[in-house]
Amino acid sequence: MNAIAKRADSALPALAMDEHELIEVLRNSLYPGAQDNSIKMIIGYCRASGLDPMQKPAHIVPIWDGKAKEMRDVVMPGIGLYRTQAARSGNYAGVTEPEFGPDVTETLSGVQITYPAWCKVIVKRAMANGTIVEFAAVERWKENYATQKRDTDAPNAMWKKRPYGQLAKCAEAQALRKAFPEFGSAPTAEEMEGKEIYQERDITPVQASREEPVETMYSEADFNANLPGWDRMIRDGKATADRIISKVQTKGRMSEAQLNVLRDINPEEEVIEQ
Repeated sequence: MNAIAKRADSALPALAMDEHELIEVLRNSLYPGAQDNSIKMIIGYCRASGLDPMQKPAHIVPIWDGKAKEMRDVVMPGIGLYRTQAARSGNYAGVTEPEFGPDVTETLSGVQITYPAWCKVIVKRAMANGTIVEFAAVERWKENYATQKRDTDAPNAMWKKRPYGQLAKCAEAQALRKAFPEFGSAPTAEEMEGKEIYQERDITPVQASREEPVETMYSEADFNANLPGWDRMIRDGKATADRIISKVQTKGRMSEAQLNVLRDINPEEEVIEQ
């Protein structure tokens, strides 16, 4: 490790820890069930950006790699990272309280939900001449919410429980990108949670774009061994059944019975916010 990296790590106690110990801490606290290589990506991301991994500035998100024909874990920023970068710039002049549009009550695939039609957030930036410029973003609930499964319009547990809070985070993330484009344009993990994304040359979000699974069948023994962990992840709102199925079927095609077992698992109402 060079001198600059050592100085950066010394300011962040977590990065000064032994890497094996830090991986274990992160796996057991912020990234349950994540693979070592995925957590190493988080550590590298934080080390390069001077961020504390214990504050979870980034998230591990599985994406479909169209070239490799497999699911890959990638690091995506959280809205907290954009807030941190804006504050560190010295030009961040605040953010307004979210403004919501009229309530809409609708039944989506048998689930009744009341949600705001839209949300507006304004991020303020101080320019070099001292002028305060406002950057507004308006996001619509129907264009942002995540569904429980690929073949349903019902919102997932988080969007059902927090229709206002989730949309407000999406609007704020968009406003922060407008105000501080130099810090990146990638969507946040909060915006992409519960959605499927497809990678060809670039990472581009799409709904339900999926390649045919390989023909090798996924073994019943492996399915039964992994089911308890998948059950917890779905009930806790940390993954959807379709996301788990997409990743598993890169290893072997699941039977109809296995698919039905996973898709019948319902998230709990009380979901811990990511």
